[in-house]
Amino acid sequence: MMGLIDQVTPFLYAAILASVPLLYGTLGEILTQKAGNINLGVEGMMYLGAIAGFLAGYYTGSAVLILLLGMTAGAFGALLYAFLTVTLKANQNVTGLTLTIFGTGIANFLGEKTKLGAPVGTVFMSPRLRELLSPLHLGALSDLPVIGPLLFHHSILTYLALALGVAMSIYLKRTRLGLNLRAVGENPAAADAMGVPVNAYKYAHILIGGALSGLGGVYISMVTALGNWQPNIISGQGWIAIALVIFASWKPGRAILGSLVFGALSVLRLYISRDVVDIPPALFSMLPFLVTCLVLVLSSVRMRRDNQQPASCGINYFREER
Repeated sequence: MMGLIDQVTPFLYAAILASVPLLYGTLGEILTQKAGNINLGVEGMMYLGAIAGFLAGYYTGSAVLILLLGMTAGAFGALLYAFLTVTLKANQNVTGLTLTIFGTGIANFLGEKTKLGAPVGTVFMSPRLRELLSPLHLGALSDLPVIGPLLFHHSILTYLALALGVAMSIYLKRTRLGLNLRAVGENPAAADAMGVPVNAYKYAHILIGGALSGLGGVYISMVTALGNWQPNIISGQGWIAIALVIFASWKPGRAILGSLVFGALSVLRLYISRDVVDIPPALFSMLPFLVTCLVLVLSSVRMRRDNQQPASCGINYFREER
């Protein structure tokens, strides 16, 4: 029994680590879609956050600046998206895809330039800076068998992601601002008639959503990659986060569980021996995306209203038409 636990515990711990950037991206996109906008640029904003955090750490050595600049870079990408879709009424899907291409390209370009010709995988942050973003040791809690490593030995960014998920759930259900946001996403004309500043709500929540996606990118470059820039470092996690929004039925609480499931799928190949299951590693790498397709199919079958996206999601609001 203990042997099985010893094998499962590292897998669960790795699944939690892999779930954190997915959770940040998912929470950011839930907030954006609750405002009535679909932003397919999550991948791009995560790239912007990742490169901004990496550059901040590389040139300043400040953990605070890493977080602030990562969030700012993600919010900047979201601002471009918001200006084009909310103010100029551009097509939301095309704008989001363009943001992904922009973020991916500029991040890889700046990342390679920062290396100054050094071989891939050789440029790391200082040990002191990596220590600031490494898993916390919470004394006796971290030393508990099984539970200690799983629950009480994580980076501050992990606990922040969980706290944000809980806080966002309360915000959407229990606060006046959250209820106004839901009204904007369901029927912006009716919300406008009630005096809710629709465009202001859209801008604010789209930018916050971008900042959260940027934090997801910071986590990948500074925690997952140990402060080392790698080409294509996000590797499709932004797209998985968008699918997770549907998996979670636009509910932040469910997003925590969904992120853990997809995180487990993404690391499963590392913990199954080829002697036990002879499946090529490439097929394991496909699992998150195959499950993403399955989620999309199932979500189209279960047509319960509370499991559907906000009614105005993806539709630009023209105030003069109300």
